[in-house]
This record gives sequence, structure tokens and C-alpha cells, in this order.
Amino acid sequence: MDKPKRADARRNEKALLDAAAAVFVASGVDAPVRDIAAKAGVGMGTIYRHFPTRADLIIAVFRHQVDACAEAGPALLASSESPYAALARWIDLFVDFLVTKHGLAGVLQSDNAGFEALHAYFLDHLVPACGELLAAAVAAGEVRAEVAPLDLMRGVGNLCIGADDPRYDARGMVKLLIAGLRCETMGT
Repeated sequence: MDKPKRADARRNEKALLDAAAAVFVASGVDAPVRDIAAKAGVGMGTIYRHFPTRADLIIAVFRHQVDACAEAGPALLASSESPYAALARWIDLFVDFLVTKHGLAGVLQSDNAGFEALHAYFLDHLVPACGELLAAAVAAGEVRAEVAPLDLMRGVGNLCIGADDPRYDARGMVKLLIAGLRCETMGT
């Protein structure tokens, strides 16, 4: 049975995961581990002690970002000026997550079971979060009721496929999609 981690060890791991996510967004999942260590302000040994392989690190970042994105939904609903604004801000976080996830399939290509487990984790946590935000925006009369959470997430994901091409503005396309959710009476 694993012992629970000390509070400082949990903070260090979170700092490593945040740094790795930022580096992955900027440079992809193939970024050098030394870049992650530098961003986190730790030695390379610390990273390898927490995450013995690159795949371990990438999987941990994936789960960390899924959890952060899922947890952001209620906070955004509470702090945003409207449910639609909360949904739009959440979609921005989701786009960041998708950009970080780019390359994950290649890293895990030999581990179909591992990839399927991560995909299930993704669906189990993010579809309900998106659904809560969509339901609130629908209830407020801000967005169309016929959009399903998974369909919206797939649409955003498809628009992010070319995000590594500097000539393609994935965020601009996603903003256009989100604007298209608005009810006609709400305007743009």
C-alpha cells in the first residue's frame, strides 16, 4: 500500500506538472526534460524521481490537466459575468489542454490499453464539466439547446488539429465556433 505523499511533495509534483504542461504547450511533448526542470526550478533527478519515463510524465500531465480543466467549470460559473462567458473561458482552458495533448498518441502508440484508459478518464471528467457549463448557458437563454457537450468538445478538438502550424489560428476558429453557439436573440 502506498503511503500518502507529504504536502510539500504534492506541491513539488504539482509545480513539476504545471511546468511540464507549460513547456509542452510551447514546445510539444518532445521538449527536453532539462527545459521542464529549468521551468520548475528543480534538478533533472527530481523529475526522474517523480516520473521515471517520459511517458509517465506525459500521462501525469494529461491527468493533471484533465483534473484542472474539470475543476475549473464550477469556479468559472461562480466568477464569470454570465454562463456563456464561463463557457467561453472554459473552452480556452480546454484548447490549452488539447494543445498540450498533441503528441500523446505517438508517445503511447505501443500501449493501446493505456491510451484507452486515458481517453476514458478524459471523457469521464470533461464531458460532465462541459455539460454543466452548457446547461447553465442554455438555462440562461444564452446558447442553443441542441448542442451536446461531447459534440462541442469534438468540434473544438477538430479545430485544434492544425494548431502546430503557425499560419493557422486555431483559437480564432474556436472563438468563431463558440460565437456560433449564441442564441440569435443574444447577438454576438
